[in-house]
Amino acid sequence: MNLNSLKPAKGSIKQRKRVGRGEGSGHGGTSTRGHKGAKSRSGYKSKIGFEGGQMPLQRRVPKFGFTNPNRVEYKGVNLDTLQELIDRKSLTEITPELLVENGIAQKKDLVKVLGRGELKAGVKVTAHKFSASAQTAIEAAGGSIEAIH
Repeated sequence: MNLNSLKPAKGSIKQRKRVGRGEGSGHGGTSTRGHKGAKSRSGYKSKIGFEGGQMPLQRRVPKFGFTNPNRVEYKGVNLDTLQELIDRKSLTEITPELLVENGIAQKKDLVKVLGRGELKAGVKVTAHKFSASAQTAIEAAGGSIEAIH
């Protein structure tokens, strides 16, 4: 192997179109930008969503409904999910922090316990809110609830 025989690995070098390097290159003259107009000039930048003066899509589509700025979002956790957690970890108390540790909720989530499934173990459940069916199911299983405000 000599220095004159060294070559880059096959496929490692991509040929790039070199524009504006004279007529002989095949990309001289207008440098593949066409003739005249804003798009042919340097520094051209169009607004995102600009449709050439036509009314843009985001303004053509009608607004609909109402978004309440004061809405409070809760992360719903069902009883069957809690029962699964109790079976895996053999717990006597369930808190939002415990749900965060086990990947069921996130740190800033407000937790609402919902009534799908059934609870077999009597545990103390601490959450921000409870549905009526979840509350009766927890108390029927011999557990207790504590609402965080």
